[in-house]
Amino acid sequence: MTTLTPPEVQTTAGIVRGFWREPTDATGSPSAAFLGIPFAEPPVGDLRFAAPVPHGPWEGVRDAVEFGATPHRAVVGEMTLIPEPAFPGESTLNVNVFTPAPVTAGADAAASAGLPVLVYIHGGGYVSGSPSSPWYDGAAFNRDGVIVVSVSYRLGFDGFGFIEDAPMNRGVLDWLLALEWVQQNIAAFGGDPRRVALSGQSAGGGAVLTLLGIPRAQHLFRGVWSISGVPTAVTLEAAEAAGRALAERGGVAPTLAGLRSLPEARILELQAEASPMNMAGDPSDPVAGLVSLVSGGLVLGPVVDGDLIPLPSREAYAAGIGADKALVLGATDQEFNMVLAGAKESLAEVPPAALLGRLATSPEVVDSYLAAHEGFDTADAVGQYLTDHMFRAPAVDVAEARARFAVEDPSAARTWLYRFAWASPTMGSACHCLDVPFFFDTLDAERVEGVTGPTPSQVLADDVHGGVLALVRDAAADWPAWNNTDREARVFDDPASSVQSDAFADVRMLLTTGVSVS
Repeated sequence: MTTLTPPEVQTTAGIVRGFWREPTDATGSPSAAFLGIPFAEPPVGDLRFAAPVPHGPWEGVRDAVEFGATPHRAVVGEMTLIPEPAFPGESTLNVNVFTPAPVTAGADAAASAGLPVLVYIHGGGYVSGSPSSPWYDGAAFNRDGVIVVSVSYRLGFDGFGFIEDAPMNRGVLDWLLALEWVQQNIAAFGGDPRRVALSGQSAGGGAVLTLLGIPRAQHLFRGVWSISGVPTAVTLEAAEAAGRALAERGGVAPTLAGLRSLPEARILELQAEASPMNMAGDPSDPVAGLVSLVSGGLVLGPVVDGDLIPLPSREAYAAGIGADKALVLGATDQEFNMVLAGAKESLAEVPPAALLGRLATSPEVVDSYLAAHEGFDTADAVGQYLTDHMFRAPAVDVAEARARFAVEDPSAARTWLYRFAWASPTMGSACHCLDVPFFFDTLDAERVEGVTGPTPSQVLADDVHGGVLALVRDAAADWPAWNNTDREARVFDDPASSVQSDAFADVRMLLTTGVSVS
């Protein structure tokens, strides 16, 4: 590639200098990356556990050629399928911008190419994860004329823990401030602030579903693609109980003064001790953590506080919040089936009903669920139930709530459901995270081969990535919208994707028996 002058863009806080990257195909043009641009002041000192504050101006040109510090402190490594780089430092609230059309600093913003924008929020159970993963690279979207912005946010107790005299949902406030930064600055990177779509996976999928149900967020985007997202339903009472318990274990009052007296490392230890997933590996009771997870959810995450988040996600959609926004959501077919893979032999003699009885709310649910999953051994039945209860049934529940509202208001935007059904040859299932490199079309990224095998299907990537492009460009998916009669959904698979009617029939009993999946 011919040597080009590094791109410089004027933001509201000052000029940032990025770098050019090689095109992703022989006929393409180079794209630019701007990494680690701070959208908020470092959340330390008096700003620790406070609402985020927009970053102040800087003088001169700020280099944006390396990823910024991350709220994610420890590299979990092989425990996560997605590589999650961690970078030290205090200025942890940053955005990364990947664009094919930056506007030269000093030029009129009207010169913007007006490209559609995809804002991506990473997953990690709201306690880990990084916006700097190579799986989230925006090069393929840039090739297709879309700008990608990945954002960081405060994690765990810092972002979501209850403190008596601190604002709730600090991580959610971080998302909102990042989206406001996009509105104010994306034209300078070649984007159109009126054509912003949100996406995220796992906790990030839950994040964008949360934002869809927040009245204060509605002007910041026009569409959502939720990958394996769980709708927000955690109550303020549950969050308060967890926050007070953590403070008590730390020997401090549940106040700003008390919690600020604990170093960051101690807070991380305390929140890890309280995680239900820490109990999942107990050989004497392999489902103890799962019972806690199913019954209580992830309390370190968005909380229905009655203020910023006025209603649980599903109730918000049923009330029409976010009804003018296009929504695509779905999950992999076997998200968490691998959770009990190590206990397969030890559970072989345990009847599936015995363990499912600890997770489901009634014997009738257990009976109907096992009848729909005939032939599953105990580990697979429990893993599939966890997948269905946490991800697949809630997706249907959301779609049906929005479809019912759309019947009352024909001007409402539509909802599209999908399943990612392709089973990894290395993982043996369509597991959690498997669809992410197909979404970004980053099949050659670091560690992708470990989950896809050495020859992942480019046809499948074209299908998934192409579906995302349709949403981002046109605020609509490229398959039939969900309705509560035909219940059609896109099934992403290889060698061929398809549209199927009643595509989630195997989770219907979780919706019609009174089980809460919101």
